[in-house]
Amino acid sequence: MKLNKRLQNETIDDQKIMAYQLGKTGIEWANGAGTPSDGMDTNKNNQPICKLTDSAKSIIIYFSRSGSTELLASKIEKETNADVLEITVKKPYSSNYPRTLARANFERENQAYPELNMQLPSLDQYQTIYLGYQIWAMTLSHPMNSFLNTYGNKLSDKKISPFMTEGGYGQGDSVQVIKEILGQQGAVNNTFAPALVVDGNKVDRADKQVSDWIKY
Repeated sequence: MKLNKRLQNETIDDQKIMAYQLGKTGIEWANGAGTPSDGMDTNKNNQPICKLTDSAKSIIIYFSRSGSTELLASKIEKETNADVLEITVKKPYSSNYPRTLARANFERENQAYPELNMQLPSLDQYQTIYLGYQIWAMTLSHPMNSFLNTYGNKLSDKKISPFMTEGGYGQGDSVQVIKEILGQQGAVNNTFAPALVVDGNKVDRADKQVSDWIKY
């Protein structure tokens, strides 16, 4: 697989971002079908991203299987200088797309969402939480679902700014699911920014979209 030239110098927390689907046409990309990954949810050659400071007033919390959402997170980080935390699961998703699809379908049908492999730091210093995820079957991707069900009670009194990559069909019910889970977990006094929605094969061209969005 050949890496998109425009992505060659893109990094997050000084680690190189890999996303082979970028630059593919709509036909080649097939709305995300067959999107490759490294089989370790972006971390085959990287350490999970964990950039924490004492001064940031916002934090980006994201999951990325194939690199597109990670690239979008990096663009938001560069605009906001937010802290960054990557969601990781104990059993990463396969690099083989049909296997990942079969697993995702099983998890959704049985509500058997993946077990996390991460710890959440204190969120006391943050005013805004940027939540980054993918749209799977027109809803919230499963690792973000697990994150919110595990740590949603820690997100009270925060502005929630959802951003997502998707296959060309929009955000589905993902934002509503976020609101429902936060309510179920006891989070209160949240405000919500409009969602940032970007096609997974076009994130490298989303700079203006990101700049406009973070003003909300």
